[in-house]
Amino acid sequence: MRRNTLLAQAGSRWDERTGSVTMPVYQTATFRHPALGQSTGFDYSRSGNPTRQALEDVLAALDGGARGFAFSSGLAAVDCLLHLFEPGARLLVTEDLYGGTFRLLEKIHRGRGIDSTYVDTSQLAAVEAAWDDRVRGVFVESPTNPLLKVADLSAIAALARSRGALMIVDNTFLTPVLQRPLELGADVTVYSASKYLAGHNDVVAGALVVKRSDLADRVYFHQNGVGAVLGPHDSWLVLRGLKTLALRLARQQENARAVAEFLAGHPRVTRVHFPGLASHPGRETLARQAEGFGAMVSFEVDDPGLIPQVLSRVKIFLFAESLGGVESLVTFPAVQTHADIDAPTRERLGIHDRLLRLSLGVEDVADLTEDLGQALA
Repeated sequence: MRRNTLLAQAGSRWDERTGSVTMPVYQTATFRHPALGQSTGFDYSRSGNPTRQALEDVLAALDGGARGFAFSSGLAAVDCLLHLFEPGARLLVTEDLYGGTFRLLEKIHRGRGIDSTYVDTSQLAAVEAAWDDRVRGVFVESPTNPLLKVADLSAIAALARSRGALMIVDNTFLTPVLQRPLELGADVTVYSASKYLAGHNDVVAGALVVKRSDLADRVYFHQNGVGAVLGPHDSWLVLRGLKTLALRLARQQENARAVAEFLAGHPRVTRVHFPGLASHPGRETLARQAEGFGAMVSFEVDDPGLIPQVLSRVKIFLFAESLGGVESLVTFPAVQTHADIDAPTRERLGIHDRLLRLSLGVEDVADLTEDLGQALA
């Protein structure tokens, strides 16, 4: 099946016994065995659950991987991956990445001997310059959160492969509908499935898709051993969200482009970060490796005093963390999503007190631009 058909029928053909066109929720902890030495393929829901397996199988097919894995959160998925690295290993990591990932790397895994070095992964030369013999993996966000920088995934994957390192890509912003890192040479794709995959701001979930079977076996060992798996009902919610993913993204991208163009012409806005704008330095790269520019827009205003005004005046945009749902959200990264990064580093990266991040939903775009216009007035 082509990708859009696979999405529309996610989980629909699993239940051959009843013919249910939606995947049943197997809300059970354990499974009865037919007899001694016999199994239905399931024994305990931490190790495997039919609803979760249906989701994991769809995710693997969408990204072209050997196996998919669903977790209780995006950070649980990243944490599982980080346990693949032994103490003393060094990772090269996108410098302006999600603050929760930064916290996980710095406050938890550095303590067990995993050394993360942060680089501008939109510059291949910077990745090469930071490399040494201890590097065992590269963790790339592209586009980045919140500055929407774009990495050349094929080039970084080739570099990692030539030096025996794993290439991991957080593809949350674009999803497999728009970008498929495994096809570009990555070993693992990471998702916060709470975002676009589920799409309705009603579930917290994470996912990994692994390219090779041998690496997938190692990931499953850690997933099962630790148990931070996605529950059956939450798995069903993500499956339901996948059915409309392509449709939602199409509308969200249209809205993002229109909002970005509106902001680019506003006198109180000094800079707009959106890869779909001709002025964006990563536009050409993203156009080459993806099928769209996504629905995230960040922008900078001319005065930090304008930030509280915008956040209090918006009527359509919701002042909230997270992204990717059908509702449009506005976030202040410096004090919300990226508060765990120290202030000097945030300032150096450009995650400062004049930056706002927008997640565009599916509302009428005229309402969205009018809302921003009155909030900025």
